Amino acid sequence: MDDQNKNLILATALSFIVILVWFVLFPPPEPTPADPNAVISAEGDAVLPTVSGDDADAGVNTAAAQAEEPTQDVPRIAIETGRLKGSISLLGGRIDQLALKDYRVSLDDDAPIVDLLTPVGENSPYYALYGWAPGAGLAFEQVPGPNTVWSAQSSSDLSVDAPVTLTWDNGNDLQFTRTISIDENFMFSVTQSVENTGAGTVSLAPYGILARHGEPQNLKNFFILHEGVVAMSDGELTEIDYSDMPDFDINPNEGARAEVTQVAEQGWVGFTDQYWMTTLIPAPGAFKSTAKYDDRRDIYQTEAVLPTQKLAPGATASATTQLFAGAKEWATIRDYEKSGVEGFIDSIDWGWFFFLTKPIFAVLHYLNAMIGNMGWAIIGLTFLIKLILFPLAYKSNVSMAKMKALQPQMEKIKENSGDDKQKLQQDMMAMYKKEKVNPASGCLPILVQIPIFFSLYKVIFVTLELRHAPWIGWIKDLSAPDPSSILNLFGLLSFTPPEAGSILAIFSLGILPILLGISMWMQQKLNPAPTDPTQAMIFAWMPWVFMFMLGTFASGLVVYWIANNTITFTQQYLIMRSQGVKPDVFGNIRAGFKRKPKEE
Repeated sequence: MDDQNKNLILATALSFIVILVWFVLFPPPEPTPADPNAVISAEGDAVLPTVSGDDADAGVNTAAAQAEEPTQDVPRIAIETGRLKGSISLLGGRIDQLALKDYRVSLDDDAPIVDLLTPVGENSPYYALYGWAPGAGLAFEQVPGPNTVWSAQSSSDLSVDAPVTLTWDNGNDLQFTRTISIDENFMFSVTQSVENTGAGTVSLAPYGILARHGEPQNLKNFFILHEGVVAMSDGELTEIDYSDMPDFDINPNEGARAEVTQVAEQGWVGFTDQYWMTTLIPAPGAFKSTAKYDDRRDIYQTEAVLPTQKLAPGATASATTQLFAGAKEWATIRDYEKSGVEGFIDSIDWGWFFFLTKPIFAVLHYLNAMIGNMGWAIIGLTFLIKLILFPLAYKSNVSMAKMKALQPQMEKIKENSGDDKQKLQQDMMAMYKKEKVNPASGCLPILVQIPIFFSLYKVIFVTLELRHAPWIGWIKDLSAPDPSSILNLFGLLSFTPPEAGSILAIFSLGILPILLGISMWMQQKLNPAPTDPTQAMIFAWMPWVFMFMLGTFASGLVVYWIANNTITFTQQYLIMRSQGVKPDVFGNIRAGFKRKPKEE
């Protein structure tokens, strides 16, 4: 077997092994929250522990305890913008009903829009709370908490040009006001203020809480995707999976399983799903960022507690916190980052290859904006990647062509060396040096393609822009596998293909996976099959093994692979011709179908 075939087998086998390992590791894929009413620390500052049963017995009016009872029937303020609809409950001033108008749960025409936040009493409660934690001079009932009934200053809905204002008088010389506004996308601004009309000085701290009852119902539990807490603290990103939060140590200052981070200058904290996110974003300055789990009630919670403020008689204190609640759109999140939310683009899970995934998606985004179709944008991205890697591919293919031209010399060296392997290696290396040929260069393009392939796989899986993105005809969602099936002749028969996850589903190949196998097979035919029977068998099966392996991958990834194979075939053919080597593609195809004589 010549060295050219050795290199090609090595590179192909390496690619196969890496993708096989990847495929095995990453297969295709109610109690109420603890009330944040505060207790007083030894230093007199406000603290927000998860309230224990003892605290409840002592008269602490917690949201967790009240959730076991019917929720009070209180008025709501509607939220209505071009992109959001929902409502705010005057019970605690909770932002607890929110749906995304631009996104539906499936491609069905009658599919409902995506619900992001849901109130207590409904399935999987998930909501935002705001309030003040009592410090020195105040009792729990003297500050607004999750169950405080607020009054609305007007009957108007919350919209882009119409903020709403809520008020509450504690009956003990403190008057609280909360103003909520929203922009045209997904960012709320919550300004909390308090006026001290009494004669004594009090201390209290504003806070924001995101509470989620139980794990999300559509949790992917996919290794490639982070779902759970995501936080930025002074430039350092933290990601905590839902599954890790029950393993938190009991934090004595929080009275619960919690991890606390003291932010010095700027940060944010919240929950991220595959495509949606809620995030508390305090104004620049110090605050306490907490991820917390209440194992008694199965409640996940993130908190942003601002510094305690001392309020003298006649004084007023206020604090503004932003709340992002919406879709993880790259352009929208990038604009928020440009407007001052530090590191917000990293709330998208770019993974270990972030230095590749970020620019790959940026180019894909701009191509999609120009072309207007994400499928063609992926093909355009493939052309750009191949253009960037062309010098490497050219060098590799020229080296392979020279190796082919040197075949007669190589056969002569083998004859002269006989069984002396050391002499064979020395003579071969001398020939390579004289002819300026690198036998390993054929592996480099495939080795470079592996991290690019994985990065694009990550981009297609985690970015919202690929969700429900159509390409042509039957491909309605590039983030999902090809829905067509050879088992029903691609829709010509009324037979329903096996559902994903069944044993027969792997044989339910769509059009794109079949085209992928054919493109890999054609690429092989640029060279004759190896003379060794074992190597020939490996080569013969390789395209079809990949076809079945990648058949359940996202259509967008298969489109990239087909385009990459097609461009590689064309490049290699033209470069070999330019070096005087004429690939006999059709001859190699015919040779592959000839029955080999049996050895006697």
